[in-house]
Amino acid sequence: MDRIEVNPEICSGKPVVRGTRIMVRNILGMVAGGYTVERIVASYPGLTTSYVSTALEYAAQVVDEDQVLAR
Repeated sequence: MDRIEVNPEICSGKPVVRGTRIMVRNILGMVAGGYTVERIVASYPGLTTSYVSTALEYAAQVVDEDQVLAR
């Protein structure tokens, strides 16, 4: 997951694609909204399909590792 960065100085410490300010949650939101990987890449010219896949894998790992509490 070296393509994902968590730094308190960037986007208040939210996970981003390394070297950008593109937050993992933005990519997840686009997927939830029905965007294809190709459309996400077209929306963010600095991204590749590999970066989008990495962001999705990162999100899956976080959900798997952390305890999820009902709101």
